[in-house]
Amino acid sequence: MVAVAPVGRSVEPPSLNPLTPEEVAAQVVDCARAGASMVHLHVRDREGQQTEKLDVFTKTLDLIREKSDIIIQGSTGGLSTLTLEQRCVALNDPRVEVASLNMGSVNFGEGVYINRLPDIRYWAGRMAETKVVPELEVFEVGMVPAVRHLIQEGALKAPAHFNFCLGFHWALPADPRSLFFLTSLLEEKERWGIIHDSMRDLSLLATAIGMGARVVRVGFEDSVFYAPGKAARKNPELVEKAVSLVQQMGLEIATPRETREMLGIEKAK
Repeated sequence: MVAVAPVGRSVEPPSLNPLTPEEVAAQVVDCARAGASMVHLHVRDREGQQTEKLDVFTKTLDLIREKSDIIIQGSTGGLSTLTLEQRCVALNDPRVEVASLNMGSVNFGEGVYINRLPDIRYWAGRMAETKVVPELEVFEVGMVPAVRHLIQEGALKAPAHFNFCLGFHWALPADPRSLFFLTSLLEEKERWGIIHDSMRDLSLLATAIGMGARVVRVGFEDSVFYAPGKAARKNPELVEKAVSLVQQMGLEIATPRETREMLGIEKAK
């Protein structure tokens, strides 16, 4: 499965950061045509700032759904200054099928990205109510046993869908040794994917694919680069590079339908 997170934080030319519903939808549709089966979207305003208001998000999904059945992944991440409900407001749109669920707090640069266990239980409960599949975002290795605990108490359901988030400032480094350690802790039926923040080339994604990753993510939220000094102008170019990488390693790209089956998505798109 190739996922794309199309809206960047600070994107400079020649890369064209999509911000308006029309711009985001156009790039997402082209990403789907290039082979992406899932798109990760925060709820943002027209300037790209995170907000609790759904109008721009809803308009974006309207435009995407006119031309694509790509899986919509919402977010419970972003600004820790928002309330718990504001951070998961994407779940209020019935077209959201998957959502990111951060599995703990972590240092991000000079700040702290706050995701307490009670917060995680709240968001997991909201996902259960809305039949949204949680993608479990792991920034530090201690978050893996936290998942085990939440499954045991019933807040989450097995099998877990892990996403290892590497390269964030002061979290787990973007190094193959991080993947070796993390994957050594997984149980037989658990599957995993990868995000490489501030990616400069595709080497770590290639390592992850070779190790059995089921999902790889690209997009301007993570990085505009696909090779040293080579930036994509638009997101579809990154998807094309990821798809080519997967195929050159002898694997096939999952369609949205196949991805829904693999993730156990039940709700209608």
